[in-house]
Amino acid sequence: MTEKENDTKDLKFYSQKAIGIATFIGGPLAAGYLVRENYLSLNKPDEGKKSLLIGIISTILLFAGIFMIPESIMDKVPNQILPAIYTGIIYFIVEKIHGKILNQHKENGNQFYSGWKAAGIGFISLIILLIGIFGYAFLSPDGEEYEKYNTEIVEFTKNETESLVFYEHIDTETSNSLIQELDNKAIPKWKENIGIIKKSNNIENLPTELLEQNKVLLKYSELRLKAFELFRKAISEDTEKYSQELEQVHKEIDEQLTKLN
Repeated sequence: MTEKENDTKDLKFYSQKAIGIATFIGGPLAAGYLVRENYLSLNKPDEGKKSLLIGIISTILLFAGIFMIPESIMDKVPNQILPAIYTGIIYFIVEKIHGKILNQHKENGNQFYSGWKAAGIGFISLIILLIGIFGYAFLSPDGEEYEKYNTEIVEFTKNETESLVFYEHIDTETSNSLIQELDNKAIPKWKENIGIIKKSNNIENLPTELLEQNKVLLKYSELRLKAFELFRKAISEDTEKYSQELEQVHKEIDEQLTKLN
């Protein structure tokens, strides 16, 4: 095979599957970001900007549409339907614009970014969406309990955002650097988040729906903590024996995120 035929050998892309996973987790915003990264790898920054802008606009339109649909109708729609629909659409679009390049890149045995990194970006996108939803749902009420709760949630989401950056570093940082990040940031921040949720449960006159939401957030936080502790074991022991357990924990995390949506 000539070098001309393998002109992407020094480039790195997100695969269609990775983009699909990130989209299912984090919506069109995650897709727009990852497609942008692929365009940047191809030295097409203008197309990359357009992709990210389309992802942002699509996300706004998607959630604006969801908020306009009566709750009685939305309650009848299975939680997985909407993510499955827009993930399918994004997958088709990626196939249309980059399918040939990505398939050739794979056939040539060239490198792709890991699915973990794509999923991490999907989670960060989801956090951004949740912050917007929390703001919409909880900033408008005037009750003191909502203000107190929102203050706790802002700190919770800040910790969440900072800790999930770890997923972007898995493929780029050394083992020692990753362990330091886990010890000094990721693990402590999820211990703190568990405390935040327990503290917010004691807010006087907290509405029932927020107490129910806290049950999900607490379970979610405990799973996040467990995942990062497993990552630390795997890295420090230089082993893959925790991979199956990590996969199960992330599956349970996805289930809790679905409940929050």
